[in-house]
Amino acid sequence: MGKKWAAAVNKVERRPYGLKEAVELVKQTAYAKFDESVDLALRLGVDPKRSDQMVRGTTVLPHGTGKKLRVLVFAKGEKEQEAREAGADFVGADDLMEKIKGGWMEFDQAIATPDLMGAVGKLGKILGPRGLMPNPKTGTVTFDVAKAIAEIRKGRVEYKVEKAGIIHVPIGKVSFDVQKLYDNAHAILESVMKARPASCKGRYLRSATISSTMGVGVRLDPVAIAKQWS
Repeated sequence: MGKKWAAAVNKVERRPYGLKEAVELVKQTAYAKFDESVDLALRLGVDPKRSDQMVRGTTVLPHGTGKKLRVLVFAKGEKEQEAREAGADFVGADDLMEKIKGGWMEFDQAIATPDLMGAVGKLGKILGPRGLMPNPKTGTVTFDVAKAIAEIRKGRVEYKVEKAGIIHVPIGKVSFDVQKLYDNAHAILESVMKARPASCKGRYLRSATISSTMGVGVRLDPVAIAKQWS
């Protein structure tokens, strides 16, 4: 354990914190020389193996993620031109699919028009595990490509519960002020809490933690969060 890590650990008490207090503490204990990302980890009381308990969705962070995302759009004809004018980094169809099959993955978000999903679906084994597969449920399969690109640029993030019932979502950078990180975290918590499956019984939010890339995890109070959106 390094001195900086030990010093950070000593600042964090073994108790749940309020959201704003936790954000302040994450900023205080971040010690890396680079601008660390700040992430929110939520453990839910759902069984992801059951289709009726799959929790996934999107939300636009009020202050963005602090990261410039490279957006790829699968489109042809007029929609291809629309995507280029809207500021997509990569636009195409068969050419891009072939590049991806060859191992190229230099993008962070993918959008596709519905007419191309038959072909894009063949990339499922490549894009799916990386969370890059366009999906109508997250607004990334659409003919309104300009709107989808704009939302991503504004800070739209996707979340999906993993096999262990955990959701990881970025909420900004350590360089963000406390209020911006608080607003972003609040937006994610509200979205996830409202996405509670009807079939979920018992406690929905089991635990919640905020941390920076290299920093110490700061626990939130799941009971207080649940009461806020009950």
